[in-house]
Amino acid sequence: MLNVIALGGNAILDKIPTDEGQREVVRNVARELAKFIQQGEEVVLCHGNGPQVGNLLVQQTVGESDKTPMMKLDTNVAMTEGSIGYWIQQALQNELADLGIKKEVVSIVTQMEVSENDPSFEVPTKPIGPFYTAQEAQEKQAKGEGIYQEDSGRGYRKVIASPKPIQIIEKETILSLIEAGIITICVGGGGIPVIRNEEGALTGVEAVIDKDLSAQKLAEEINADRLIVLTGVDYIYVNYNQPNQKKIEKMTCEEAQGYILENQFPPGSMLPKVESAMAFVKAHPHREAIITSIENLGNIPNGFGTTIVC
Repeated sequence: MLNVIALGGNAILDKIPTDEGQREVVRNVARELAKFIQQGEEVVLCHGNGPQVGNLLVQQTVGESDKTPMMKLDTNVAMTEGSIGYWIQQALQNELADLGIKKEVVSIVTQMEVSENDPSFEVPTKPIGPFYTAQEAQEKQAKGEGIYQEDSGRGYRKVIASPKPIQIIEKETILSLIEAGIITICVGGGGIPVIRNEEGALTGVEAVIDKDLSAQKLAEEINADRLIVLTGVDYIYVNYNQPNQKKIEKMTCEEAQGYILENQFPPGSMLPKVESAMAFVKAHPHREAIITSIENLGNIPNGFGTTIVC
């Protein structure tokens, strides 16, 4: 079975933002992925980069000078796509070798076409970077350092444009790698957002594409059987972090739409995960999407995680 597995950037940068701290999380992820592959599953991996690209922007702001100018956001997306892809690639190579599984792993820097007329450029919703208190966020916003919004009860984060993905520029290359049996890591951070000019040439834009929506686009374009979104919780919950919090084990698209109308899923966080899962199963009613934690990956065949069906 061909699975597209999407790993959240917040899941990688969980507590320790250092290089080694994030690589340790990735090694744990790779261990679970290797076990999943050992069960005979075929996987294509993609990942988020919201916290990482935000932190990189902070570093560049602090160190900015005439000799070390800040890079544009699309370049920062490419840089973090490369670094996180490298971490996952190396960790998975090591874990597969330990299990005696002879599989090649490769990570490719991927561009994703978006529309320059996407409404998100007017109303930014995608969180990036570290969490701040309400006071810190107010101070930064007052200084003109961007727009900050509350994120799922965990604090405030900077939000930027998050246009919808249209098509994967390197699609044919990805398909060739899958056909060759190579485990492919692609569309990192949702892919580098690019637009086409009137002559058809590509150019990067200042945005971050939500990796869950790009994962759904990837799953569609490679004809995957299952979309798995790995996040920081074992299941989707309604009334999250409230006394009447409720775990959802299975949810139809109709039920999910009802919860969306109730504003149960925060924009830029769980909402795009649910929307991407819904879009995938609506287009392919015989397929399924699952949202769960990294630790539950190996337990998916036993029914763990929230399953979304048509």
